[in-house]
Amino acid sequence: MAAKPPAKKKSAPEPVLPTGARPSSLEERAAHVRQRLAKAPVDVQEQYARLLDMSWIYHDSVLEGVVYTQLELKAAFDPADPDVTSQATESNIQPICDEIRRHRAALEFARQWAKRDDIVTIELIREIYHLFRPDDGDSKTVKYRKDIPQHRLYFHEYAAPEKIPAKVKAVVDWLNDPETRRTRSPLRVASRGHYDLLRVFPFQHDSGKVSRLLLNMLLLRAGYPPAIVDSRERQRYYDALKGSSASMSQIIQDSISNGLASVERFLDTYERKPTFVAT
Repeated sequence: MAAKPPAKKKSAPEPVLPTGARPSSLEERAAHVRQRLAKAPVDVQEQYARLLDMSWIYHDSVLEGVVYTQLELKAAFDPADPDVTSQATESNIQPICDEIRRHRAALEFARQWAKRDDIVTIELIREIYHLFRPDDGDSKTVKYRKDIPQHRLYFHEYAAPEKIPAKVKAVVDWLNDPETRRTRSPLRVASRGHYDLLRVFPFQHDSGKVSRLLLNMLLLRAGYPPAIVDSRERQRYYDALKGSSASMSQIIQDSISNGLASVERFLDTYERKPTFVAT
């Protein structure tokens, strides 16, 4: 029997902190940042959103061993800029720009999914993969890997190919189990789901990107900002995959905290300078 979507709850009002009070929890910090962003001018919000996506794509890709240059990112984000486009054409980086744009489209997909009450399904995981690899058939015909890849970055044990379907289903069933949601915080659920799926390593390519996007879809739906694992933390991240889910959960929590600190600094700069101009 198909899992039922979680019952829709009325959104709780955002906590309002007394003037001068400092948020004491990750949830309070996230809510406070959302309130501060909402008060900023539209151009400042747009600038922040652009910087966030650039940072998200850059750091997530470094975890996969791919390092994008500033030119590549700018060319992908600003195709109408003649100076950037000219340099990109001369450098013959159009395929890289297309790859970055697919990643950015996947981020938007995550944000839109997070607004709905859909449950996680095997089809959703395939669809996420298809966003990154549209040439590998369509989302209904995407194939799991058939061998054990010799990956130069991930060194944890992967599931045997014949066990992948059952293990992916087990991850999905666990995420949708009411007992899971009752006994664990949304952050721990998201972190464990990402950890378990990446240890299955279902696809020949981009299993890391797929698992981390699923992680962030669940976090966004729960009201958290995305957990962007900084590229300088990648060895710690790889080690956590070989270790316990608790270690991974701590990395995710730290990543959220660091992300909040970054946007807090961004907003501090704007709020201290009324003439701040987004560029």
